[in-house]
Amino acid sequence: MHSECAHLRKTSSVRNQGSNCNPLYVQSLCQYLFCLLPPAFIFYLYSSLTIEYEEDYEDVTVNQMLAPKSLETDATEILNNLLKEYDKKLRPGIGVKPTVIDVDIFVNSIGPVSSINMEYQIDIIFAQTWTDSRLRYNSTMKILTLNSNMVGLIWLPDTIFRNSKNADSHWITMPNQLLRIWNDGKILYTLRLTINAECQLQLHNFPMDEHSCPLIFSSYGYPRDEMIYKWKKNSVEASDQKSWRLYQFDFMGLRNTSDILKTTAGDYVVMTVYFDLRRRMGYFTIQTYIPCILTVVLSWVSFWIKKDATPARTALGITTVLTMTTLSTVARTSLPRVSYITAMDLFVTVCFLFVFAALMEYATLNWYSHSTRRHSRMENKRPNYSVLDVRPPHTVIALNNSMYWQDFEDACVYECLDGKDCQSFFCCYEECKGGAWRKGRVHIDLLELDAYSRVFFPTSFLLFNVVYWVGYLYL
Repeated sequence: MHSECAHLRKTSSVRNQGSNCNPLYVQSLCQYLFCLLPPAFIFYLYSSLTIEYEEDYEDVTVNQMLAPKSLETDATEILNNLLKEYDKKLRPGIGVKPTVIDVDIFVNSIGPVSSINMEYQIDIIFAQTWTDSRLRYNSTMKILTLNSNMVGLIWLPDTIFRNSKNADSHWITMPNQLLRIWNDGKILYTLRLTINAECQLQLHNFPMDEHSCPLIFSSYGYPRDEMIYKWKKNSVEASDQKSWRLYQFDFMGLRNTSDILKTTAGDYVVMTVYFDLRRRMGYFTIQTYIPCILTVVLSWVSFWIKKDATPARTALGITTVLTMTTLSTVARTSLPRVSYITAMDLFVTVCFLFVFAALMEYATLNWYSHSTRRHSRMENKRPNYSVLDVRPPHTVIALNNSMYWQDFEDACVYECLDGKDCQSFFCCYEECKGGAWRKGRVHIDLLELDAYSRVFFPTSFLLFNVVYWVGYLYL
């Protein structure tokens, strides 16, 4: 055993540099360690080294499939021959026939939509296909797929987006452009764009409005007799809407059209894609409609407060009016400064009028109650009349634990001597002298104005809401 170990020491000392992965060396090392270490540990170490070596060996010996050298040479020769006498300044078929551009669009995402700036953002992959007979070639390779380095070497359509405010092409990590050339001269050119396009929103029904936001493009310099755009079949497709940023809108669909734009420079083919959007009501219901309704209902609380509680009713009325003013200002922040009235403006304005009317109701009631008390005090100071003076008896009524004398002005006493009804309101005015005026009139007691308001205000506000929501949502 000792002689074998000595032999292994000599063998290991003469191993070559960098031969750590040699199987013979691994086996010799394990035999050497077997002489010095317990058998169990030697078995574990030998197994680990063998597994690691096999894994490394498999990674090194992976076969790589390379394209034949002849195909690379063939593609290079094709491109060199195609571009040898090629003039990229001239369009295909110049002076013979117009160039036909087939267009299709893939929509990656839409949004957000800005109502204030009246624009929307869209991310698309824009593809154009045309035929250039100068790029025909004869080869077994039917398609040449090239990157952006080839784009600047051939003629490209001068397509512009007419309603874009600004547009960006994607350049990371390389320009997002694709160029394919078929052996018959057919060319496919695609690029990825992010466009901020103008969308004229009609906000008469805001926030229950629907819009069709267009994406308009055409040639910048070539009129219809030189370049014609056409839609491919299924030319506009959209990706999954989960990644879209239409926070306030629902996507209802899209449609594409083709028109002719007549200008002094010629007639141009204009292509348009319409994206139909409908606004969601959730945000504005929570932020505007519900607070306005609750503020109006809060203003009705004053109808159940005592008439002589002037500080409480005045504070409540002024607070609700100021709250409605704030809500109307906040509701306008999400809108451009349009001159017409929107649906939200109408609702907020009517709610403001209801709150203001509730405050004016108490002002009227307070003034009339004060006037009644003043006349009552003056009557108490007046001396007794003779027997010939026929006067209606004073009526004592209890209003909110306070005693008031229901009486009229001094002139009323004499005007009512001819048998007129002096127990109802308006009876002592000049028009009351004629009997025809009194027929069918409505008698209103202003001291009971709170009781009338408890019925009139909720009923009228409920009727307004029914007309408002039915008119804007279903008509």
